[in-house]
Amino acid sequence: MRATVGLDALDASKGDRERIVILGSGWAGKLPKFSERPIGDKWRLGYVLSQRLSTKYQTVVISPRSYFVFTPLLNSTATGTLEFRTALEPVRSKRKPNIEFMQGWADDVDFGHKTITVEESVVDPHQGKAMAEDRREDHSTGAVESEKKGLRKEGKRWEVSYDKLVVTVGCYSQTFGTKGVKENAFFMKDVGDARRIRTRTLECFEIASLPTTSEKLRDQLLRFAIVGGGPTGMEFAAELSDLVHQDLSKLYPALTPKVRIVVHDVADKVLSMFDDKLGKYAMETFRREGVEVKTSHHVEELRPGLPRTGPDESMDDVADSQGCYTLTTKEDGDVGVGLCVWSTGNMMNPFVQKALDKTYGFPSFSASITDGKEPHELDTKEWMIEKHPKTGAIIVDDRLRIQLHPTPSSDADEKPASSATMTDVFALGDNAMIRDAQLPATAQTASQQALWLGKRLNKGDLERQHFTFRNLGVMTYLGNSKGLVQTEGWLGDLEE
Repeated sequence: MRATVGLDALDASKGDRERIVILGSGWAGKLPKFSERPIGDKWRLGYVLSQRLSTKYQTVVISPRSYFVFTPLLNSTATGTLEFRTALEPVRSKRKPNIEFMQGWADDVDFGHKTITVEESVVDPHQGKAMAEDRREDHSTGAVESEKKGLRKEGKRWEVSYDKLVVTVGCYSQTFGTKGVKENAFFMKDVGDARRIRTRTLECFEIASLPTTSEKLRDQLLRFAIVGGGPTGMEFAAELSDLVHQDLSKLYPALTPKVRIVVHDVADKVLSMFDDKLGKYAMETFRREGVEVKTSHHVEELRPGLPRTGPDESMDDVADSQGCYTLTTKEDGDVGVGLCVWSTGNMMNPFVQKALDKTYGFPSFSASITDGKEPHELDTKEWMIEKHPKTGAIIVDDRLRIQLHPTPSSDADEKPASSATMTDVFALGDNAMIRDAQLPATAQTASQQALWLGKRLNKGDLERQHFTFRNLGVMTYLGNSKGLVQTEGWLGDLEE
């Protein structure tokens, strides 16, 4: 990783090479990939896209965080099974000195001039934790409002030019507009989130063990709520159950019987991406381990403080919450919890929602019209990036190139007569969707896309073959050394 300082030095080191700018350091932009050759008790790490691009390109990575997060390990770090450093890999690497890195937020893009506007993020309190909204909004995320107040300042901006652009900015945490979730819930997207969850979990046990803590408050401190019955939510519940029964039971033997771990999901079943038989096996396994799973439950609000259970209860009792929250569901009403981890899927990144939602003049040097027409033959002067009407994801073709369409005319029934393909702007991962393809929004998909694009760019034969997804299956951990695995043609449970 080079340490170029200043844009002039960056331009000078470019020479006659094309510059590829990659937005994001996630699974598509930068990915540790386990190779087949172990080194001692560790595995050699390779990298996709930013690490796979040839030195014939000047590769520039722009990301608000200076590291890659191996997200499948976050649940284990949140419960202390693994240390936080095991889930991190720095973007800067001596193994790839030809890669440039800038820590900042991508704020805007000019397709006509082929430039990206970047805002610095090194001291931004938002980087390093999950985001549930635009960072400029006046809400806190991750249940730590005091961390944010007074700290968010506008960073300095600069522009970076590109020859090819790859958008891999990922997604934010989806809250569905549920009241109080953005301000009070704990998310699981980054190492900072896992660190806060671990701290709060241990805090709940310490407060519950104090002689000054009432029995009622103790019960609520030791109730842990997880909202979302997908792999992340279920795995965290499993890891938390392991922590309680295998470790904390030895440190807090009197408290362990009072612990309740409850998973809430709005659907009628959990782990919907698995076969029904495996989903039922997971439910039965959780029941035996003492983890409650409440399906068809609708969360309406999450607010700080304890619920008021009766008219005789004083406001002092309600106010003395010791950091607890009130979780309101349609089915159960108000319930006090010591911790609420929110994992209900993804929402589109504000960069995609806003910066890429503008109209543009036709970028003649960067796009070609699919039906062979010339731009001057069309009645429109403005174009937009095509997006999926439901998710807002960027529509790309089977070569991962961003698609454009003319701005809608005043006639609502008239469909755009033409579309265009950006020949030098690509989108991968969660923030993109291949037209007429239903691919899972997983790390597996993003990493395969990055591998494919890196190979095609290095060989200069993008038109040779289109991207093809190979489904390698899904797996999830259920606690107590049990798990599920499902691949095409085979499914089953794993148990040591």
